[in-house]
Amino acid sequence: MVFLPEPEIIITHESDLDGFVSGLLLKKLARKLHGLDCELQAWNNEAWSRRQLLERSAWVSDLTFEKRMDKPSWVVVDHHLTQEVPVHTQLIHSPDKSASLLCYELCKEAGISSPELEQIVRYSNIADLFLESEPDFSIAMDYASLVKTYTFWKLYDVIEGELERLFEHPLLKVMEVKRVVENPIGLEWSRQNITEVSPDVAVVEIAIGNGNLIVNQLLKEFEGKYSVLITLFRKSNASVVVSMRSMRGAALPVARKLGGGGHPNASGATLPKSVRSVNEGINYLEAILRSEPAGTSFNCLDQLFEGIDLKEK
Repeated sequence: MVFLPEPEIIITHESDLDGFVSGLLLKKLARKLHGLDCELQAWNNEAWSRRQLLERSAWVSDLTFEKRMDKPSWVVVDHHLTQEVPVHTQLIHSPDKSASLLCYELCKEAGISSPELEQIVRYSNIADLFLESEPDFSIAMDYASLVKTYTFWKLYDVIEGELERLFEHPLLKVMEVKRVVENPIGLEWSRQNITEVSPDVAVVEIAIGNGNLIVNQLLKEFEGKYSVLITLFRKSNASVVVSMRSMRGAALPVARKLGGGGHPNASGATLPKSVRSVNEGINYLEAILRSEPAGTSFNCLDQLFEGIDLKEK
């Protein structure tokens, strides 16, 4: 097994199932390897970008490796594309696996495994990589909806920090009903509420239902017209967050143009503080993206990632 130094803190992504599962797995691992009940912190991308990294040692999951994280005695377990090459940090990385799967592989090497954990990690991997061909895709998306619906720390409290309790939890029945009842209604409404912001990109409004599944269905319906579909959300602090989805790697270049990042087909960004509403966000996107010639680089991932080392560290 690879050596993992004793962490002062464990840090993970706040906003999705992959961050939830990987963070709780790292807590288990710290307890097994070092006898620590380590503090867990969860951050959204915007707040994380502003956080000072003062800890001597830390384990980080599901947050893109950056140069400022290249510190001795730090361990980063992640799957997002990065152009940075670590010198000091131990980077455990694969773009083909979710952070939760990478963390679970470390756990299994340390003797931590169970049928419940195995299934939860499998669902997290399917949902985060959006593996539609998997037979359990729908149930995996229901698991992912738990974090979106109930938020990280409320869900953590419900299961009392014990990840195995998430397996076949009664709240999944609520997610199933919401998916079956709300999604068809939400899909039909969203079809009627699409705003083009450039020849290749459109904004989709979401009223009800699972936004990821609705946008994915619309991507199929609009294939050949829009390469990227965007949803906008106004957070409680009045900032406007952009979520981008595509089918052929076009989302990430758009996200980077807006100062964000993520995966080739699932990316995001936070708009400038001057943008205070969804309507202002649409106007901002039109101004920025219409300045880009149609088709420029959105599907040219080979050029975009040329020279990036995607091997595990």
